[in-house]
Amino acid sequence: MAQRAALVTGASSGIGLAIARMLGAEGYGLTIAARRPEKLEEAAASLRDEGFELQAIPGNLSDEEHIQSVVAAHREKYGRLDVLVNNAGVGAGQPVGEITAKRLDLQLDLNLRSLVLFYRESVGMLREAGAEHRNAIVVNTASISGKSGEAWLSVYSATKHGVVGFTEAMNKELAGDGIKSCALCPGFVDTPMTDFVKGAVPADQMIRPEDIAEGVRMLLRVSPGCVIPEIIFQQPGGGLTGQPAG
Repeated sequence: MAQRAALVTGASSGIGLAIARMLGAEGYGLTIAARRPEKLEEAAASLRDEGFELQAIPGNLSDEEHIQSVVAAHREKYGRLDVLVNNAGVGAGQPVGEITAKRLDLQLDLNLRSLVLFYRESVGMLREAGAEHRNAIVVNTASISGKSGEAWLSVYSATKHGVVGFTEAMNKELAGDGIKSCALCPGFVDTPMTDFVKGAVPADQMIRPEDIAEGVRMLLRVSPGCVIPEIIFQQPGGGLTGQPAG
């Protein structure tokens, strides 16, 4: 049984899978969660082939009962939670006069509401880990669009601004419990989420998912007295930013 454990949402590909792989290599027992069973199982198989201990739980990560079941299954398997990675998210661009309620609700529910509910359900285990080693970590995938609002991506930008703001609030609220939160704010990342723009922006000019994972690895290394509230990842010179990355 692993001495420490992590729960990663949106872990079937891209940033979430890269972070899960890094945490597995660091010796963490893993619970990985994502919406599509076939993609999640493919990711789980690749991680198991590398020798990592894990369980994979597919399902709707914007559903409150499913969120509760994911955290309960993690608790049942590992009995502890040292790192929570709220990575699941979706981006849907529309001009403001054409925003549909369905796409609005989808982004609000998965990008922001889900994150809050995962905190609520996980905070007990995080407090136990924080009491033990003062370095329980919550990683929240935001976006460079969470630092500067983007036209056409207004709802996405708003949800990612919300992620940054909630992360700041959690650092104030949970500091005494040894729980540290960090918002990841990347620009273009070479993931399936950016496939539609790769005709204009070559994948080899994008940030790599492994770059994001290395940023998270740093969070594991710093002392309990050091909080890194956010990390901004961008292309040299600033690069192009008007694109969902989380």
